Amino acid sequence: MAVTIEPTSPTSVLNAKVEGAEKARQMPFLAQVSSLAWRTLVVNLRVPAAIIPSLAISLFSLFVYNAQFSGVASSFLTGQSYIGFILPLALISGALSGATVAAGTIVNDIERGYFDKLSLTPVSRWALLLGPMVAGGIILSVQALLITFVGLLLGLQPVTGIAGLAAVIGFALLLGVGFSGLTVMIALVTGNNAATAGTSFLFFPLTFLTSTFVPVDQLTGWIKVAAQVNPVTYALEAMRAILNTGWDQTLIFKGLLAGALMFVVLFALALYGLQVRTRRR
Repeated sequence: MAVTIEPTSPTSVLNAKVEGAEKARQMPFLAQVSSLAWRTLVVNLRVPAAIIPSLAISLFSLFVYNAQFSGVASSFLTGQSYIGFILPLALISGALSGATVAAGTIVNDIERGYFDKLSLTPVSRWALLLGPMVAGGIILSVQALLITFVGLLLGLQPVTGIAGLAAVIGFALLLGVGFSGLTVMIALVTGNNAATAGTSFLFFPLTFLTSTFVPVDQLTGWIKVAAQVNPVTYALEAMRAILNTGWDQTLIFKGLLAGALMFVVLFALALYGLQVRTRRR
């Protein structure tokens, strides 16, 4: 039996493309963001090696710091738990070092030419950024939950209960997603995987030029000055207070303000990077 295949005319192909573009244009903004976020999650979960290192570094530092310094913590932590003091550092360290999830997906799409194809569609430019960043935030949240669970196994007893645990995870998420704005900007401007991966090493000064092992009021000299201008310091102090002493409104406000400013500034850099990338088309 002969099968007749009708030739596809240029007009029908053009009509199909127009129809597809119209459907994309009519897709709600949140649906665009969720679709791109889901794609980023699937891509990263297929390669666990891309997200495991930051979790491993955080857990390693949590075990080592707690083992080395918990015995002498009484000299500067009167009546407070050292695991409650060091856990926020592990959470922030993991959040900052793992903030390249969104940027890694974007730079891989750029190298394959897929990002340029996406930018030619009616998809919102904000969705192109927010989709991968939301996915990165989800991954960071799961990572923070795992680190916090290990902290509980090590004896953490937060004075503010479950609400306090949720608050410190929220602080870590705010810093991590905010820092991803910088890595996304580098990815968009350079389109280079090596340059984007190298950005993650900036988490070292942000993490260690702060009240890393002792309270900020016990620092002296240049390290104290560096800690006072580091936004991570204020989030770290707020998280430690929530776990060890309670809901200190002043510290929490300063931590939220510093985290929010960091998020806004670095997200603005990501938008700038998107403008640079789309101008090159």
